[in-house]
Amino acid sequence: MAVVVLMRGVVVRVVVIVVVGGHGRGFGKVAKTAERYDALPALCHHTATEQASRAMPWIITKYLITAAVVVAVSEVAKRSDRAGALLASLPLVTLLALIWLHVEKQSTAKIANHAWYTFWYVVPTLPMFLAFPRLLARFGFWPALATSAVITVVCFALFALAVKPFGIKLL
Repeated sequence: MAVVVLMRGVVVRVVVIVVVGGHGRGFGKVAKTAERYDALPALCHHTATEQASRAMPWIITKYLITAAVVVAVSEVAKRSDRAGALLASLPLVTLLALIWLHVEKQSTAKIANHAWYTFWYVVPTLPMFLAFPRLLARFGFWPALATSAVITVVCFALFALAVKPFGIKLL
């Protein structure tokens, strides 16, 4: 019997096991045999499924909280240009990402790197905020947004080249 073990959507290992006297129980018997003898603990499909089902509420919680922040910013911006811009300028998503990394027990080096690189990735996006209002008045929303995205990509590429001699690798 061939068993494919999936972890996070990637095939990790293909194992061939012959079960003697399975009596029609098939995979369940193989999984129990593997667990009983501590042989290939990842073989048990139910274990991976249980892990995924435990992780799902956490992922959904992260999505809901992060989405709530974005919706809150847009709702505040409807009522007050300045308050909406102030709220949008705060690094709320970055703070949430740092919290999620910490809660998920990532290393301090990984968390520090996230903050470090976020700083360097924000800098080349700033010209877009100056260009967008002028482009919007002249070309309309969608062309201004597309042009702003192109400006951001160009600024990012130029910025990455400019900081590379200082040992900062963004690309």
